Amino acid sequence: MKALVYLGKRHLELRDVDEPRAEPGSSIVRVAACGICGSDLHGYHGDDPRRVPPLVMGHEIAGVVETGPLAGARVAVNPLVTCGTCDACLSGRPQLCEEQGVIGLPPHRGGFARKVRVPDGSLVPIPDGLDFAAACLAEPVAVAYHAVRIGTRLSHRPLSALAVAVLGGGAIGLATALIAALQGAGVVHLGEVHAGRRDTARAANAAIRAYDPGGPDGPAPGSIDLVFDAVGARATREAAFRMVRRGGAIVHMGLMPGSEGVDMRRLTLAEIAFAGSYCYSMPDFRETVALLASNRLGPLNWIEERPLEDGAAAFEDIDRGRFAKAKLILKNPDAVA
Repeated sequence: MKALVYLGKRHLELRDVDEPRAEPGSSIVRVAACGICGSDLHGYHGDDPRRVPPLVMGHEIAGVVETGPLAGARVAVNPLVTCGTCDACLSGRPQLCEEQGVIGLPPHRGGFARKVRVPDGSLVPIPDGLDFAAACLAEPVAVAYHAVRIGTRLSHRPLSALAVAVLGGGAIGLATALIAALQGAGVVHLGEVHAGRRDTARAANAAIRAYDPGGPDGPAPGSIDLVFDAVGARATREAAFRMVRRGGAIVHMGLMPGSEGVDMRRLTLAEIAFAGSYCYSMPDFRETVALLASNRLGPLNWIEERPLEDGAAAFEDIDRGRFAKAKLILKNPDAVA
């Protein structure tokens, strides 16, 4: 079968690979759509030691089950592979499992392929009316959904009473802004350096006030109650601590390397809550599928679809800043045949 194979830094090729075989407790899914994540870009750049070539990446997956108890079902795939027996798993927090793996990271081949093997427990059925491109958004949107839950809990007030800012206008940053708006935030400031992505964010929801972090239009120092850092770089951490109000909260979602930019003195003196947010629970994921199926996130005019065969060029376009949408999805139209 055809798969997009990562062969080294900025090197992807469409190649023939062996089809996956079902094993006890797993099913084969014909991949209809798989989104390109920022973490896949880290691997593409050679910056993620977990993504060792040759590798089929891709963990934002939707498709049709070919084998197993749900054969024939349309599904979204929760890509977290966990032990199921540790305290974290048993308490409903599988994202904290010490044995956690992810489809698209060794040894699990990912969804940039015609087919993928998936643990049966990772399959989440989707309604017939939910498009596969929308369904594969369940993974990144669940990340945002989980982060907003954490931020609301830290703030001790409803989102409608908070000034909110999101740093980063990629899929997870934009989804965070959309979830915050859906849950009551009247205005969500969104900082994004790419002008095209700022336009995309504004078009996605009128409540989003997109601004250039290098310009004069961003939030004033000490004016934001709740900040979501969806980038996780030194510059965004510094910006978060600069704009957050005394007694406010920062939710750190980005996975860029390094820890610079955390102002420990201000964290203490201003009683700022600073928390990490990673992935999601299965209830988060299922609730996100329902959210997408209800169309409550508004028009998905922030995605673009391309065939798997154009995958290498798609990665290059994102890498070179030629892509202005928030999410690029690789599709296999023949998966539903």
